[in-house]
Amino acid sequence: MSPDLSVVPQHLTLNAADGYPLVATLYTAPAVSCRAHLLMAGATGVPQRFYRRFAEHAAREGFTTLTLDYRGIGLSKPAQLKGFDMNYLDWASLDLAAAVDHMSSDAVPLFMVGHSFGGHAFGLLNNTDRIERFCTFATGAGWHGWMPPAERLRVWTMWNVIGPLLTRWKGYLPWSLLGMGEDLPLGVYQQWRHWCSFPRYFFDDPQMQHLNERFASVKTPIRAVNALDDHWAPPASRDAFMAAYRQAPQEHITLDPSQLALKSIGHMGYFRPHAAQLWGDTLDWFQSGQPSSRTSRTT
Repeated sequence: MSPDLSVVPQHLTLNAADGYPLVATLYTAPAVSCRAHLLMAGATGVPQRFYRRFAEHAAREGFTTLTLDYRGIGLSKPAQLKGFDMNYLDWASLDLAAAVDHMSSDAVPLFMVGHSFGGHAFGLLNNTDRIERFCTFATGAGWHGWMPPAERLRVWTMWNVIGPLLTRWKGYLPWSLLGMGEDLPLGVYQQWRHWCSFPRYFFDDPQMQHLNERFASVKTPIRAVNALDDHWAPPASRDAFMAAYRQAPQEHITLDPSQLALKSIGHMGYFRPHAAQLWGDTLDWFQSGQPSSRTSRTT
C-alpha cells in the first residue's frame, strides 16, 4: 500500500463502563482496504499521542486503529489530579473494555496491541473473546529483582524514597517532573508500587488471587515481544508474568537490537519510528492465521 496515503485522525469521546468520559483517537483505514480493526492498549503514564505513528502506519496498511487515554492520563485527565480517586485496574476493566465494545464488528476481525501495562490489561478484560489475536510489547512482572543491578537500585530508590516524598508533597505522582511520562493518580501509584514488590506482580498479592483464574480463562493467541536491552521488562520478567495466561497459545519473542541493526529498543523504543520494521511483522502476524504455540525464540 502506498506509504504516502494520508490518514486523518478523528478525536472522539468514549464512555467507560461506569460513564467516565475518555478521549480516544480513531485512525481510519480507507473503506476499500479495511482489513481489520485494531485497539492500542498503552503503557502506564504514556499518553496516546506516543502511539500516533504506529497507528497511522497500521491504518495505511488497512487496520482501522483506536488509541485512547485512560482516565487520569493525557486528554482524559481531570482538571486536578489531587483527590482524584480511582483503581489502577479501572484502566482495563472499565476503560479498555469500553474501547473493545466500540471497535468490535461483525464485518472485520478485531486485534489488540499492548505495551507494558497493556499486556496486564488484556487478562483483566471481560470481553477478550471479541479479540482474535493479541500482541504485546515490553510486558513484564514489574519486580525490581528481574532487572539488571543498576536499574534495580534505581527503581528501588524510586519506589521507596522519591515516590513517597513526591506523592506526600503533591497528592499524586508528578511523574513528569522526572521525565518519566504523564503524572499518575495516587491510586495508580500506590497499587503499582505495591504489586511491583512481588516477583509475579499482582498474582502474588493475597488480596488478588482471583486474578489467577481470570487470566487462566484467556484462550486468545498471544505474541509477547521483549528486548534484551529492556531493563524494565527483560525476558525473564515477561516469562514470569505471561505464565498466568496458561491456556492461551503463546509465542515469546526476544529481540536482540544488534541483530536487527537497531542501536537500542529499551522499554519504549518498540513504537518509535526507527523500529517500524517491528510494526510490519506484527501486522503480518495478525493476518497470518497461523496459531501461536508455546515457543520462545530470539530475533
